[in-house]
Amino acid sequence: MNLAGKRVLVTGGTRGIGRATVEAFLQAGARVAVNGSSAASVSSALAGLGAGDRAVAAPGDLGQVPGCQQVVERAVASLGGLDILVNNAGVGSPKPFEETTAVDWDATVNINLRAVYFCTKYAVPALRRAKGNVVNVASILGLGGRGAGLSLYCASKGGVVNLTRDLAIELAPDIRVNCICPGAVDTEMLQELGRSLGKGDVTAGYAILTQNRPMKRVARASEIANAILYFASDLASFVTGSIQVVDGGVMAKAG
Repeated sequence: MNLAGKRVLVTGGTRGIGRATVEAFLQAGARVAVNGSSAASVSSALAGLGAGDRAVAAPGDLGQVPGCQQVVERAVASLGGLDILVNNAGVGSPKPFEETTAVDWDATVNINLRAVYFCTKYAVPALRRAKGNVVNVASILGLGGRGAGLSLYCASKGGVVNLTRDLAIELAPDIRVNCICPGAVDTEMLQELGRSLGKGDVTAGYAILTQNRPMKRVARASEIANAILYFASDLASFVTGSIQVVDGGVMAKAG
């Protein structure tokens, strides 16, 4: 896939799905602004990428609205515009519904949903000039619950799914907006669960987690990045408001 000359901002781009997405865009010839919560984490990621001036730093705390604005404005200034925004940054950890506090709510919703809203808002002028697009990263937990202490995460990701649909309508025809809903992906967050299930052995834990799933494995972060690149590319030029499940068949199972 050739995305030479495209200017991309990836939030939460220093690790996991975000890091794989940054790498995929760079391999496709794009220039990428990499966001992370701290300057140190972004600097370390850029050093590891070894992409020279095709990867630029856009650190900032997306948990605060001014931070969203600053990150987007820095990316636009550094890249000379913006063609693609990937709203990937996300947080979450299991906690029983009845134990969830207002502090927990803010910590999760501010990153998982509010940051998507406001990063997109501040990116719209540049994206409209470029006839660009937005790819949001939600989760299959935004499409259905699990009853496993993830109510807050489910609520935030469900918000991203429906925000995608509405913005696709409101921002058309200038800006396309689509959403990826991954299933289980081999990231630091999931490795913690795998370690717990496997009593210290992540691989064993993954086997337990996926034993009743069609593909019987978790995804590689690069497999989610590939779906993001499709939505961002001209191959998806007539695709907007789409919610793409990338979960190895989990949501295909009834009951």
